[in-house]
Amino acid sequence: MRRSRIAAYVGSLLLTVGLALTGAASAQASEQAFSGGYVALGDSYSSGVGAGSYISSSGDCDRSTKAYPYLWNAAHSPSSFAFTACSGARTDDVLANQLGPLGSATSLVSITIGGNDAGFSDVMTTCVLQSDSSCLSRINTAEAYVDTTLPGKLDNLYSVIRGKAPNAHVVVLGYPRFYLLGQFCLGLSDTKRSAINGAADHLDAAIAKIAANHGFTFGDVRTTFGGHEICSGSSWLHSVNWLDIGESYHPTASGQSGGYLPVLTNVA
Repeated sequence: MRRSRIAAYVGSLLLTVGLALTGAASAQASEQAFSGGYVALGDSYSSGVGAGSYISSSGDCDRSTKAYPYLWNAAHSPSSFAFTACSGARTDDVLANQLGPLGSATSLVSITIGGNDAGFSDVMTTCVLQSDSSCLSRINTAEAYVDTTLPGKLDNLYSVIRGKAPNAHVVVLGYPRFYLLGQFCLGLSDTKRSAINGAADHLDAAIAKIAANHGFTFGDVRTTFGGHEICSGSSWLHSVNWLDIGESYHPTASGQSGGYLPVLTNVA
């Protein structure tokens, strides 16, 4: 009986030590994952348009200290941080202007891209100012582009990113749905809102597919933005802002910290 107790005690002690060592190893692995540099690429959803607190030196790129890349960097302190995301960027702009900081020491890359290629701004302008039929027609044109042209552009961009940052974990973040449906809400018709949400889903599905083809991680922000869409009463997205039209349909500071940051943190 005494030997049984001793054996149980020793077994428990060994298990405790083993768990402690495993935890230490996991912590070390986590630290190693972020020991390299972090490069934040992309469009206005990554630069932080709509979040305010813009970095003056970023000019028209409107990079914000409240954008999810800036917040992630502050929380994890990677060895280096390059924030090259820029408002209005398309895939060709990322290729031409944003990839300079990538290298073999880059351990994490994040990016949102594809919305501007698909004509996001023109879609929203059409849907806000014109009829239901004009809105649906413009969305159909955008979705056709997403089906036929965007995959090739993303495929090329992702290949170049992998070539320049061969050791990086690349996280491709998607776009939120804009509207909470089924709520009384002034502004666009239910037909337009539903079609715009469908277009966001269509775009996200295309981006996720190409990302997976390259072994990249897709970060789906539709879940974190759930309940915080326009018409929710606690929206993390700007509706039409006639005083600063560029902020329209972009995440607020809360959308960056509550919608985008947790997704990147969970998959990085």
